[in-house]
Amino acid sequence: MAHISHSQFTTYNDCNLKWKLRYIDKLGTFVGNIHTLFGSAMHTVIQEYLSVMYNKSIVAAEKINMESRLKEEMVAEFTKIKESQNVLPCTQDEMMEFYQDGLAILEHFRKYRNKYFMKQNWELVGIEVPILKDVQEGVEMMGFLDVVLRNKISGKVVIIDLKTASRGWTDFQKKDFNKKSQLLLYKKYYSELFDVPLDKIDVMFLILKRKIAKNPDFLITRLQKFEPANGVPSINKVMTKFDEFRKGVFDDKGKYLLERTYAAKPGKVCKFCEFYDTEHCKWGKIL
Repeated sequence: MAHISHSQFTTYNDCNLKWKLRYIDKLGTFVGNIHTLFGSAMHTVIQEYLSVMYNKSIVAAEKINMESRLKEEMVAEFTKIKESQNVLPCTQDEMMEFYQDGLAILEHFRKYRNKYFMKQNWELVGIEVPILKDVQEGVEMMGFLDVVLRNKISGKVVIIDLKTASRGWTDFQKKDFNKKSQLLLYKKYYSELFDVPLDKIDVMFLILKRKIAKNPDFLITRLQKFEPANGVPSINKVMTKFDEFRKGVFDDKGKYLLERTYAAKPGKVCKFCEFYDTEHCKWGKIL
């Protein structure tokens, strides 16, 4: 069975050719770096804290040495990338800078945790909750939800996605269809898989900011909540685009459409593409 993901969906939206080169031709060359390393480590540490907090107690969670755990996870991620991809993902200076940024995020998280994660009347549904959904014959949607909570009184479910970022999301980033579509897609399939009405599910991005303005005139938080519009019209818009993607790359039996043309979509983002200025994409040579 073929698997598709939100990452595939956004890659296809960015450039059909880029999607083909990555997922049909298997020519992807992406390697881990300090950003992916740090993001994975931060996810693990915060998810560990939340798991203990909801399944045991706040007191038990507060006993976790999150600073030490962050260091351990960053070193583990560094080693994993080095050994599996035979590259050094970052310099020692980068490791130290990102670690110090992580300490600042964790300090803020501990101090203001109750603004983002309340314990009273809430329970933890799961961490890295799998979303595995057959979307047609031979094709399965696959994703994982960072944190899922449920209110014990109202039954309301909240799906939370943790994002590490150099700084907070701007209005431009908040309007980015590719970013917003992730949680809307997950909300739709979570509703179907677990038989929860759409109006009983909320979604939220929690952005963990490494950098904040120096000497600001007002308090700037290290954590930023963003709740995208996620009603039925917004979900339908995402599902329409997702179905266009699915039908554009698979036949009725779930086999890749190999005869169609996967056109490049040249633009400013080309210079960040792994296929930029290579034999695989002529556009990179003229932009």
